[in-house]
Amino acid sequence: MALPVAKSGDGLQLVQEKGRRRWPWIVAALLVLWIGALLEIRHVISDAEPILRARVIETLAARFKTKVELAELDVSLSNGLEVSGKGLKIFGPTDPNPTEPGVQPLIGAQEFRFRTGMFDLLRWPMHLDTVHVVGMTLNIPPKEDRPRVAAMSRGQKGKIAITVDTFVCDDTALIINTRKPGKAPLEFKISHLVMKEIGPGQPLKFEATLVNPKPVGNIQSAGTFGPFREDQPGDTPVQGNYSFTHADLGTLKGISGILSSTGNYRGVLAKIEVEGSTDTPDFRIATGGPVGLHTDFHAIVDGTDGDTYLEPVKARFLHSTLTANGKVVRVKDPPGHDIELDVVLDQARVEDLLRLGVKTDPPVMRGEIQMKTRMSLMPGPADVADRLKLEGTFHIPAGQFSNEKIQDRIDDLSLRSQGKPKLAEEHADVVVPSDLEGSFNLDQGLFTFSQLHFSVPGTNAEVTGQYSLDGNVFDFHGKLKLEAKLSQMTTGWKSVLLKAVDPLFHKDGAGTEVPFKVTGTRSEPHFGLDLGGGKGEATQNPASESSPPH
Repeated sequence: MALPVAKSGDGLQLVQEKGRRRWPWIVAALLVLWIGALLEIRHVISDAEPILRARVIETLAARFKTKVELAELDVSLSNGLEVSGKGLKIFGPTDPNPTEPGVQPLIGAQEFRFRTGMFDLLRWPMHLDTVHVVGMTLNIPPKEDRPRVAAMSRGQKGKIAITVDTFVCDDTALIINTRKPGKAPLEFKISHLVMKEIGPGQPLKFEATLVNPKPVGNIQSAGTFGPFREDQPGDTPVQGNYSFTHADLGTLKGISGILSSTGNYRGVLAKIEVEGSTDTPDFRIATGGPVGLHTDFHAIVDGTDGDTYLEPVKARFLHSTLTANGKVVRVKDPPGHDIELDVVLDQARVEDLLRLGVKTDPPVMRGEIQMKTRMSLMPGPADVADRLKLEGTFHIPAGQFSNEKIQDRIDDLSLRSQGKPKLAEEHADVVVPSDLEGSFNLDQGLFTFSQLHFSVPGTNAEVTGQYSLDGNVFDFHGKLKLEAKLSQMTTGWKSVLLKAVDPLFHKDGAGTEVPFKVTGTRSEPHFGLDLGGGKGEATQNPASESSPPH
């Protein structure tokens, strides 16, 4: 019997039908295996979290040879491998910040997180693109303890090798501690920090937003830092540029204005050279009016303790310029900065200084002024005007008083002291410049002149006295030395009568020597003879309010 023979086309069709029936089972099997593997991986990760947490602590402890704490560590596979943690603390061999209660960690982080792909886990070293850190605190120990910390950090390498492309840190605090008496820890508040190209022995690139406490404002800075010198942190290289805008000077009691500043810096951490400029279009001291203030400065900053040395500062306001050299040193009690400056004004106007320092408008005097002064400003809650101290000398070669009452008196005095009483009585149209030179001291808003020389044609005066920045105190006493005799300073019968007393006032080669005083306020001055012979007696003697003899 003959067997049926299958055709080749029928066989191919049979194979295809069997294949189509098997594919759903293959796909279903793979799906089951994948779900099982996923569940197993999640189960393994769930069981491995405490193990991984222990390994991280072990690695960090081996790296730094110290105690490490990690409150939480979570691992997730929802979007690649995601790891987050809380309460990371790395301690040192000593307490880096003894001013705070309890033992402080060298490095602390409230939270951290990172994500990486599954294939990145197989790379050696493990590769992370970005690590986010919130609430990081870096405690740099006092100088005396840093060698021990450096030796600790050179310890055994950890068991896990990880490279990170970028660190993003929010709300970071960098605290540089010190054991110097009277010094508080130097603290930098960094609201946002991005660090890139992080690797051993390489400088890291950073972009930072620093919070400046006084005056309040944010400083934007970008540059490079490192490589970090663990044995000598002060030798760590640093360079970059900064921008400080919309800083409110009103947070410094006693002054106001909106400041902007830009500049660049370079050097090592213990000696950073800074060059920059500031602009404050509405700078104001509480006792004065607003002026536009611009400064250009070169400074040396010790980044390990915050002390700044100004070499120099050149400032411009209105029609005046000044140059200042000095230092800004941090102090602990009261907390803040002690400012000591040597200030030189060689191209300045006295009306600009008065407009800046006092509220009287117009300023009581105008003219060129040369001045040298030592300025001191201690920290504290009081107004700047009350904390400011000045001690120096000045010279106004040709000053004129804006108060007509004062200037008229000066003009009249000059004419009469030259023996020209008729011109004085005719109110001759002359404006006599005054030459003022002396030494002064400012303390708690009160100017004291221990030596003041005043001269106009025909008259010289040696004066001592005080006046306050608020204008409520104006009290000067001295002696006038006139070229003319008393009888030559007036006309008519007065001149005849005064010839009898000319010898009484003819002293020390002068035609006339007369004690005088100027009291009252800056807006309402009172001129008179100082018959009481001194400040205390003169203010009680009504006769002393009489005008000098005409």
